[in-house]
Amino acid sequence: MHLHILGICGTFMGGLAALAHEAGHRVTGCDEAVYPPMSVQLRTLGIELIEGYGADQLRLAPDVFVVGNVVKRGNPLMEALLDSGARYTSGPQWLAEHLLHGRHVLAVAGTHGKTTTTAMLAWILECAGLAPGFLVGGVPLDFGISARLGTAGPGRPFVIEADEYDTALFDKRSKFVHYRPRTAILNNLELDHADIFADLAAIETQFHHLVRTMPASGLVVVNARDTALQRVLDRGCYSRVQRFGTRREEPGGITARGEPQAFDVLRGSLKLGRVEWELLGEHNQLNALAAVAAAEAAGVEPLAACAALSRFAGVRRRLELRGEVPAAGGAEAGSQSAGEAARAVRVYDDFAHHPTAMRATIGGLRRRLEKRPAAGAGPGLGRILAVFEPRSNTMKLGTMKAQLPWALEEADLAFALQGPWGWSVAEALAPLGAAARVADSVPALVQAVAAAARPGDHIVVMSNGGFGGIHAQLLEALPPSLARLAAQP
Repeated sequence: MHLHILGICGTFMGGLAALAHEAGHRVTGCDEAVYPPMSVQLRTLGIELIEGYGADQLRLAPDVFVVGNVVKRGNPLMEALLDSGARYTSGPQWLAEHLLHGRHVLAVAGTHGKTTTTAMLAWILECAGLAPGFLVGGVPLDFGISARLGTAGPGRPFVIEADEYDTALFDKRSKFVHYRPRTAILNNLELDHADIFADLAAIETQFHHLVRTMPASGLVVVNARDTALQRVLDRGCYSRVQRFGTRREEPGGITARGEPQAFDVLRGSLKLGRVEWELLGEHNQLNALAAVAAAEAAGVEPLAACAALSRFAGVRRRLELRGEVPAAGGAEAGSQSAGEAARAVRVYDDFAHHPTAMRATIGGLRRRLEKRPAAGAGPGLGRILAVFEPRSNTMKLGTMKAQLPWALEEADLAFALQGPWGWSVAEALAPLGAAARVADSVPALVQAVAAAARPGDHIVVMSNGGFGGIHAQLLEALPPSLARLAAQP
């Protein structure tokens, strides 16, 4: 079968393209916003990418056009499709019909942590020898790819990041209702995607739809701390339920004892295993509990799951170190002494774009810097400079602008990009006072960050897009700035 995918460079559609290619189908696709890591993955697979949505792509005459939810009415290729009567479908629908049928689908849903938890769960099953299929909305470092078929066949596990965003312009159900999971993780639930959901209650309804597609023999793994998810279950849950994040005295629930980077996993008072890793924050500790519980439903003992998580490398664009610049702008990072290394400026890339995720990212890094100061670090070292782009549809609408000071308050300085969104980022960040700075272009933002940077700073760039290649620009702009600082008496 020949598939031509519209919106192929999105995280879901790119993963779908990889799966279809692996299954032996011919895959081509088009998009107008191409950036790594998905563009790199697709080109590595040899999948032909076409820039833009020209109507002339009808001449490719595929067996089916697979339409991503980024495509709207007025799109030239979509209008040509509708006029021609050519066959088209959505990505989730094609996936469900051609690749998921008969498999043990483990779906990971929630406002935050879907990508990381999906990667954790896939890695646990991999370490257990189950060779799972997976589709992750990012690139797990342990696999190096965002999607694979794994060992196919009835009952074989397939782990999928289950997004509540709508399916396509012709199917306004959430993507995840197509997957019909046997095991589902419900991580958390907040208002998001304000461009399509009027309020939190509307999102809860979609989660209710997901839960009621599950069999009675299935398992819902749910965050015990989330009141919105409890409302979802109260509307009707027909499957078994395993809660995580419970108090230790609650029977049957799974909880953690210890710090986020070294903790025991407990069921009630019974220790199931221990996780020691480099991931930061309580949010990742909760993600781990969910993954352990879901893996158990696929036959993996919690002790083995914890051992696998202790070897989990993480996901690209989740506080990923993109580079570091020696404080004097001279010596190579590898040849620095411990004291010199502590004074290097580090630039990280993070996918956080919702206020809660932004706060969790900054807070997790803050805790690590406080608990594990670098050798040679002195007073004034270890500042966090947060750089963010309000890029998501929800952010562009200004729906969550009032939460931005709360999201960024643990950073020492906050830098933001102002775009044509109809609301003022500077006004939204006014409660942060002089700690907040706004620029109207990426080059101007780079200049502002480079001028403010000091030895030992940690620069965390947060966006769900490419952010105009700001990471490389920062790494290029920082050495002269730091060299000037080093030359000052």
